[in-house]
Amino acid sequence: MTTSPDLDRFLASMEYPATRDDLLRESARDGLPAEDRRLLAELPEQSYSAGWSIRYRLARRSVADAFTAARTPVAA
Repeated sequence: MTTSPDLDRFLASMEYPATRDDLLRESARDGLPAEDRRLLAELPEQSYSAGWSIRYRLARRSVADAFTAARTPVAA
């Protein structure tokens, strides 16, 4: 999963450490698109030390979702 350019800019400009609530508050203030804010809202509640750790979490979730979707049986 690649993050959107808007989300990349936001994560690069954010001050760390930041909690999920900090990210959500600042993303709303900065006018980040709703889809990007939704991704941030799905992060685990914890403190993040840098933007790369958030990108890593988002990528791991994307891969896990892809595996789950691939394992779902298709009705014949």
